[in-house]
Amino acid sequence: MALQDRTRFEPAEVEPRIIERWLASGLFHPDPEDPTPGWSVAIPPPNVTGALHMGHALNGSVQDALVRRHRMQGERTKWILGTDHAGIATQTQVEKLLASEGTSREALGREAFIARTWAWRERYGGTIIGQLERLGASCDYASERFTLDDGYVRAVLEVFTRLYDKGLIYRDNYMVNWDPGSHSAISDLEVEEREVDDHLYAIAYPLAGGSGEVVVATVRPETMLADTAIAVHPDDERHAHLVGRTAVLPLVGRELPIIADAYVKPDFGTGCLKITPGHDPNDFEIGRRHELPEISVIGEDGRMTEAAGPSYAGLGVLDARERVVADLGDAVRSVEAYRHTVPFSHRSGERIEPLISLQWFMAMHELARPALDAVRDGRLRIHPASERRRYERWLQEIRPWCISRQLWWGHQIPVFYRGDEVHVGTRAPDGEGWTQDPDVLDTWFSSALWPFATLGWPQDTAELRAFYPTAVLSTARDILFLWVARMVMMGLEFTGDVPFRDVYVHSVIQAPDGRRMSKSLGTGIDPLEEIERHGADAVRFGLLAMSSTQDVKYSPEKVAQGQALANKLFNASRFVLGKVPEGTRPAPRPAAVEDRWILSRLQAIKADTAARFAAFDFSKLAFGLYDFVYRELCDWYLELIKHREVDEDLGATLLHVLRETLALAHPVIPFVTEELWEHAGGGEGEHGLLAGARMPAVDDALRDPAAEAAIEAVIGAVTTVRGWRNDAQVKPGAFLRARLNAAGYEQTAGLVARLARLDLSANGGDPAATVAVPGGTVEVLASGDFDPAEAQQRLEQQRADLRREIARAEGKLGNQGFVAKAPPDVVAAEREKLARLRADLEAL
Repeated sequence: MALQDRTRFEPAEVEPRIIERWLASGLFHPDPEDPTPGWSVAIPPPNVTGALHMGHALNGSVQDALVRRHRMQGERTKWILGTDHAGIATQTQVEKLLASEGTSREALGREAFIARTWAWRERYGGTIIGQLERLGASCDYASERFTLDDGYVRAVLEVFTRLYDKGLIYRDNYMVNWDPGSHSAISDLEVEEREVDDHLYAIAYPLAGGSGEVVVATVRPETMLADTAIAVHPDDERHAHLVGRTAVLPLVGRELPIIADAYVKPDFGTGCLKITPGHDPNDFEIGRRHELPEISVIGEDGRMTEAAGPSYAGLGVLDARERVVADLGDAVRSVEAYRHTVPFSHRSGERIEPLISLQWFMAMHELARPALDAVRDGRLRIHPASERRRYERWLQEIRPWCISRQLWWGHQIPVFYRGDEVHVGTRAPDGEGWTQDPDVLDTWFSSALWPFATLGWPQDTAELRAFYPTAVLSTARDILFLWVARMVMMGLEFTGDVPFRDVYVHSVIQAPDGRRMSKSLGTGIDPLEEIERHGADAVRFGLLAMSSTQDVKYSPEKVAQGQALANKLFNASRFVLGKVPEGTRPAPRPAAVEDRWILSRLQAIKADTAARFAAFDFSKLAFGLYDFVYRELCDWYLELIKHREVDEDLGATLLHVLRETLALAHPVIPFVTEELWEHAGGGEGEHGLLAGARMPAVDDALRDPAAEAAIEAVIGAVTTVRGWRNDAQVKPGAFLRARLNAAGYEQTAGLVARLARLDLSANGGDPAATVAVPGGTVEVLASGDFDPAEAQQRLEQQRADLRREIARAEGKLGNQGFVAKAPPDVVAAEREKLARLRADLEAL
């Protein structure tokens, strides 16, 4: 359908057609052998179980804006695409499916379960890839990777073997975060702290020899069955006499040495701390320092073990707690309500059970030092600076990483056993009788290789040479340690270079009421539904406009602005292309001051857009484009030239400005701009797509400060006079007799007269009203089109109303109680309102 036959932009009709053209063009799949400089970005691989949520949509919009910008700058651009096998999440989904069928993974066996999981992945795993297409993400769909594909598995096995040979991967009985929900150990970074209401029990332990007692405080009386010492602070004079003595463990009778350790907090409870190395990470460290026995009375199934004694073995933790407290009787000296933070699994939501377990670990200090140096010497830049400080603190305090998981779906650890023999390698050893370690690697271990394993490492591939290191990583702050820091460590260790030059940590989009987005809370907003309702361009623009370095509330108004921008640009293009003679070649050929103004403003927005991209300032980038298209191009320039005949010069300038505007806006709103580009003459080459066109550069020769000043004065004068006309209730169509007594309008008085509906041919007569404009005044002469007295009365009433509102707002903000107690956003809104009211009064 011809553009002139359409009255509005219809995303539902346009977007599928444009996506098909993009994919067919091959633009998104660059040739690694091409000598053009490469530029790449690796998508944070979404879980294979996932569907597009608002975080994906924001990050996808950020990355795609960057990718399209660099592609249009002539760089050989690759957006590395793929999905993560998501060990725990995927295994949980398949186990739920099996349970609904009346079976289980144990009943199937490992081999059959893995085959079933692959089948599930083939059926459901591609959902999010199609959804990224809907967003307009220009990924390399032809080279989609998966963290369990054959090439990726080879890379993971190679990394594990090299780190093991280097002594950085080892097996040890160590305290881990045991997740009863997934029946697996998880890393510290997969643990989230929550506030919980518990009870604090004060329990008396008699001293050996019957001469007194020691009272300890605990929220977990059931773990006392595994106590192996009591500790006090070495500087706590109250208990100095106890150090070196022994106490008797109630219910068990085991003698416990009383030791001194600086970890103990003298102001907690009585200042005496029961030490349970088998069930508390801090006690574990104390136990290692003092060579204490490590007893485990809670098993991996969450039940009390035989070591707890016959009275408690087999009980669940809470049942055991109840029985222990009952059996202690009077030894429980007090019970009080106690609120504290408790670790929970981010994966399953279950409360973490600290256990000593035989697991595989990775020593991190040797890898962390180069990752710190990379930030400090500027090879890696993290934006904003606050996230860089978080990154540095974590690396400075890094602990060994538990990399083994008690799962079946994932990269099985490449360690093989036969009797006392152990073999570690990328292939199983020859011979019979070898069994492979049953555990799999933490999903984040394989994800840490993403930027180089996706490009063919450990082989020296053309893709690796062309596109590693990548340029930018855009990510959320909650995986800065889980993923980003580990990618930096692995990249430096195995390629000798950082995996990316810049890390942009984007904001988290919250629900409009400020709560986190969640289906269970009823606060989730589906980006696909928003795309259906408003179009992908609108959602992309809205999310970029919302983005900042802080968490932000989802704003339907900004999405609506994006939809309005797409429609405005569509209608402006219809207007321009309807005026420009067929066969016109685009070129800047200014014939009037307004032409010089728009060409100069076009150079300014080009420069501003480039600076915003470089600074990752996507909100100001979006609003800068919006202001240029909506206000300067559509509301003013097209109005300023409406009276002119579109000759060759004006036609060339109009087409030039339109095409450069489409190109400039394309990275943010790609669908509407691509659709209009074809109607505006298209591009060079086989496909002629805007996505493959060159981004227009700033042309300093077209900068024109004088033209900008002249037209800004026109805009100021017209805006002020229109406001006065509205306030004075002048008939809309009336041309008022007036005099323009102002400097700087020698070339533009006619524009002011036409747009403000003024007849400036009048000479005599006294002014009935005077309106201040840039450079002077407009004197409005008496006429039958308005009543000066009535107009003045209305203006005075408006001034009085504004003064009352200002006084009310000043009183509110002068109230320290309001400023101190009201939410910060409420106070900020009141200050913005006051500034607006004062500006309105000043204008009147």
